[in-house]
Parts: sequence; structure tokens; C-alpha cells
Amino acid sequence: MTTDSMSSGVAAFIDPTDDTLRDQWLSVLAREQVPAGTNQKNFVQCEVVLCFCASLVMDYSRFGSASASRAPFPVQDLARVFKRPPTSIIAKMANLYGTRAHGGKHDLEVAERLRDLDLLRGLYLRILDVARSLSVDEVELPDFLHLEDGFALQLEGQAELDVSVVETEFERKLEQHKRKGSPTAVLTTQKMFTFAVRVGQHRFAQSVLANHQNCCVFCGLSGTIAGRRRPRMMVASHIKPWRDSSDDERLDFRNGFTACPTHDVAFDTGLITVNQDLSVSYAPGVESDMRATPALRHALGKPPLGERIFLGPDSVAPEMSYLTWHREKIYVAV
Repeated sequence: MTTDSMSSGVAAFIDPTDDTLRDQWLSVLAREQVPAGTNQKNFVQCEVVLCFCASLVMDYSRFGSASASRAPFPVQDLARVFKRPPTSIIAKMANLYGTRAHGGKHDLEVAERLRDLDLLRGLYLRILDVARSLSVDEVELPDFLHLEDGFALQLEGQAELDVSVVETEFERKLEQHKRKGSPTAVLTTQKMFTFAVRVGQHRFAQSVLANHQNCCVFCGLSGTIAGRRRPRMMVASHIKPWRDSSDDERLDFRNGFTACPTHDVAFDTGLITVNQDLSVSYAPGVESDMRATPALRHALGKPPLGERIFLGPDSVAPEMSYLTWHREKIYVAV
């Protein structure tokens, strides 16, 4: 896919003037719907940026031409406002990450620049602000990054990622790609690969937090206080660690627990584990230390821990194979 040149080069994407943004939006709003399977209008710059922003929310790689119509929020919303089929939105996301050939001239360079989250946040808000001034309301174009109320743009779950492990994974993927001899621009740069890993981890963490209603599965503490979700009150981490998981396991929300920082560390280091019946067990020596140490008892005793992990009525239970891995590889090693 190519992109209209409504200004010059990359600047039209990442540093547009207000007039340029307005012209971009006017061209989108004046567009007529083109049937799927026919040549689409070229993407204008604000569309490209919003497609990149949408990649922070949903995993485009799980959808192709046959399944794009089932892609989750915000793909269908963007397709409607852009007057494009959902397949075009998915394809543009793939272009930006270099996993699909024949992208726009500036797609990869723009994506590299948009890794700067402060830049991305400001640009996203400017694009939405101009859209609102042209009567594109929150129903037609939702604030899918939830930034219009003044929240910061942060990627969840990043503390779990080890830079050296990600670098090793990049080398492994690069070698795998070379062996396949694929002509597409997969793994364009290590920086973009690392960013894609970070985004995948962010989407995983968001799914885990949502599955547990932003509450610690071990003690039930909520990270939502006074009606607002509070940063760093809850952590979403893998049961089977990222470094030991396959690509699919890394993105599987059933391989994750939401926990307060203390209980996240206790589980991650094997002081506690979760059994097949979802009961919580202590590593050898923990209970005797709790009897002698009130502070430890207040942190790891029952209560505040439950006899079983806390799951809401709509929560999906963890996949048992991940719990087994934790008991056999982490818990027993304490």
C-alpha cells in the first residue's frame, strides 16, 4: 500500500501542521466507500498513525483476509471512519511492522519514529482533536488509547522483559528468517523487533489485568481506587516466564496472573505456588518463618492470601500446563 503525499516526507506523519492535519481529515471524510477487493484509496498520514496506535491495542498478526471482519476493537471502528475494509487496516499494521511487503514508502521509517511514546501520545491527541473539530465524535472514532482524559501513554508489563533475553530472541528469529529465505521485510531492525516484543507484552498484560478485573489473584486487593485504575498497584506477569515460553504462550492471557507487587515477587521467585485445584501452597520454610516473623505473616499469611486464588465470575482460569510448569521448574527450586 502506498500513502498520499499531502505534505513532504516523514514530517507529514510525525510533525504535521494543524492545516495539514485538517486537510488529511477532510480528504478522509470526503472519501466514498470502495467495495472490498477493489483498489482502495491511498492511505493519508493521519490514517497511518492511527493504524500504528491501534496496534498497541490488538494483535494484527492473528488476522488475515478471511478473518479481518472479526478483528476486535478498534479495527472495525477505523474501517468505518476511513471507509475501508478491515483487511486494509490489518494490512497497514503489518506494513508498519515490516511483516508484509509492498508497504508505503515511509511506513518503516514512520514506525521507527513512533516508538517514541511521548511523540506518539501528542500526535494521537492532535489527530483526534482535529477530528473532533470536524464533528467526528467519540462514537464514530473512539479514544481507543484512553488519552483524551489526560492519562499517560505507558506500555504495561515491561519490567518482566530482560533486554539480553530479547536480544537473544532477535538473533534466533533472524537466523530462522535467513534459513527460510523469505523475501518479505520481516525483522527490519532490532529496534523494531524489540518494540514489537514490548507491544506484545503490553497487550498480554492488558488482557491479564482485564481478566482479573485489575485485582490481585492472591489477596484480592483492587488496583482501582476512587474510581480510577492506579498505576503500579497491580502487575500482570507470566506464570511460565516470557523467556521460557513459545511465541503463542507469551501472548496467552491464561499464562498470566494479576498480582500486587509483593505477591507477584513471591510467586515469581517460588515462595508460593498454585495447585491444580487453584489452592495456594507455600515453599518449605515459609510457614515456619511466618510464625516467627509478624511482618512476613502479615504479607504472606492467610489472610491476606486466600486458600485459593481469587477469580471473578467472568474470569478465565489459568491454563493448567502453565501452573504445572511453575510448580516443577520454579517452586521446587526454592
